[in-house]
Amino acid sequence: MDEGLISRRYAKALLKFAQDRGTTDQIYEEVKKFEENFVSHPELQKALLNPVLSAKDKESLLAAAVGVAPGEDYLRFVRLVIHNRREAYIRSIYLMYQELYRELKQIAQVRIITAMELNEEAIKSLILQKAGQEVEFIHEVDPSIIGGFIVRVDSMQLDASVNKELKLLRLKLLNSKKQL
Repeated sequence: MDEGLISRRYAKALLKFAQDRGTTDQIYEEVKKFEENFVSHPELQKALLNPVLSAKDKESLLAAAVGVAPGEDYLRFVRLVIHNRREAYIRSIYLMYQELYRELKQIAQVRIITAMELNEEAIKSLILQKAGQEVEFIHEVDPSIIGGFIVRVDSMQLDASVNKELKLLRLKLLNSKKQL
């Protein structure tokens, strides 16, 4: 079965369950925290795929990955996923849940990548004024872009980085050399 299909089905089921129980916001925060910990601890994926680890240990691991005491609805879902042997898909399920949640709540996700730190509050307030809807703001620092910025709003991207301009200039120079 397709991983995207599995993830989408489980995420939709989790969202529906959370809506019925009134815990969509709580679960959203828990899966976001899980995602942060999953990215910063790659050994978590290895442990989840380990066939020697018992279901109870995997449940404890997924509960601890939230960082705080998870809610009962989160734990019930984790038990379901482990029972159905879908723990390998847990990250993609949670990513899909976040996407469905933001879609439901009409939240735009804005990611700004800059070469150096910037005043996040000023940028965040400017974006909130112009967006006209709720915005989830993420700021990343990536010195490899040299200068400028990259803005991603949901699936759209504006790349105004110096690194991109240098690549375009290089391509122009290579193309003009071919014409000579």
